[in-house]
Amino acid sequence: MTFIMVIELLIVLLALWVGSRYGSLALGAISGIGLAILVFGFGLKPGSPPTDVIYIIIAAVTCAGILQASGGMNWLIQVAERLLRKHPDRITILAPLCTFFLTVLVGTGHVVYTLMPIICDIALKKGIRPERPCGVASIASQVGITCSPIAAAVVAFVTISSANHFDITIPQVLMVTIPACICGLLAASAASYHRGLDLDKDQKFQQKLKDPVQYNYIYGNNATTLDKEIDPNAKRAVYIFFAALAIIVIFAVCQGILPSYDEVQVVKGGPDSITLASGVSETAKQLASAGVVVSGVTEHVSKHLKMNLVIQIIMISAAALMIMCCKASPKKAVGGAVWQSGMVAVVAIYGIAWLADTYFGNYMKEMQDMLGGMVESYPWSIAIAFFLVSVLINSQGAVVVAMLPLAYKLNIDGWVLLGVLPSVYGYFFIPNYPSDIATVNFDRSGTTVIGKYLLNHSFMMPGMISVVVSTIVAYGLSYVFHTFFALY
Repeated sequence: MTFIMVIELLIVLLALWVGSRYGSLALGAISGIGLAILVFGFGLKPGSPPTDVIYIIIAAVTCAGILQASGGMNWLIQVAERLLRKHPDRITILAPLCTFFLTVLVGTGHVVYTLMPIICDIALKKGIRPERPCGVASIASQVGITCSPIAAAVVAFVTISSANHFDITIPQVLMVTIPACICGLLAASAASYHRGLDLDKDQKFQQKLKDPVQYNYIYGNNATTLDKEIDPNAKRAVYIFFAALAIIVIFAVCQGILPSYDEVQVVKGGPDSITLASGVSETAKQLASAGVVVSGVTEHVSKHLKMNLVIQIIMISAAALMIMCCKASPKKAVGGAVWQSGMVAVVAIYGIAWLADTYFGNYMKEMQDMLGGMVESYPWSIAIAFFLVSVLINSQGAVVVAMLPLAYKLNIDGWVLLGVLPSVYGYFFIPNYPSDIATVNFDRSGTTVIGKYLLNHSFMMPGMISVVVSTIVAYGLSYVFHTFFALY
């Protein structure tokens, strides 16, 4: 690794670190400064922004935002609350499962803000230390991202994998990630079950109760959504949303039923394989893109409609149906937390992925020489890189878009990368993510904390256990499916 490479890498890392400190849109925007320095200052050839992934995220977030505007998410929260209040003594296990599946269904972890104060309220009334369910429930809300059929991380994994000749469908990804992540969350819940002192033995908590103001603050509120009447239109919107998800999954499993179209592409092993320096490869690509058929250079092929387009069409159509049939307000959707957080993710992925693709694209040979031996002997070690990058980037989708192309160019098998997919969640390590901060504020008992030394916080233990166990289980499942069932 040359001195210039190190300096440029430090610029990339500094841009990510500064962006994460400002948060929100700054993560993607400040990545643009890093990109400008690399391109204009060091003369690197700019990479390509991940437009396909961004378009899918926009479609999915629009649909989920319209669902929230219709009131449909309020109904889902009510269903979850009824389950939790029916079994309050199992809140430490059921709460993370509820936040997990909410994220799986809607593709973003930001839907849990309404549920988190309810979890705290149930725990307090049952005499359970709120840190136990709240800490792992916040982790679970982010873990569900790699298990959602419309989440950016899953869509990006499938799209990038297909471009690198690892043909895999969304259901096949979920067959690995969902059971693996549930195992990780159950392990984290078990470790949290008797975490910390019981409230009646916690002297600091008992001291608070002696103050009437503090006592009223802790026990005087009653967080619930059960007193809200759900409009029939909201329920109808949920049915439309679920139907859209089901259609996407069906098309992903049975891609043969999708429409097919004739395309012109470069003949495999023909002129496109000649070095770019000769100019023949670029010419062949230009001919193919123009629809020109030249003997020995291009040919007609029939291809089914790509899944990235299928997802966009169905999600946008579902959003339109909810607007027309369920009286969902587009203006209300734009002002909602789901749509806003989704657009922030789009900007983050846009900036971060473009910055990373520019750096790695210019130094791919050096990266292969430097990391090739290690990943050849221990291909699973790429999980460590995914995790460390995620500590800096508060977006699992951005980690996938930024790092997965590099992993494929290092010749790591697709099934290995699928097996380590849960490792892209590492931003709990530094507790600055909105869901973690909100959880601390929602816990009126003060037991869910960000520690004095920053890293000794309430999310570290459940987060590490969940990610490690999930990655190990996912790696094992992916190996079994690949070796014994030849699913991909």
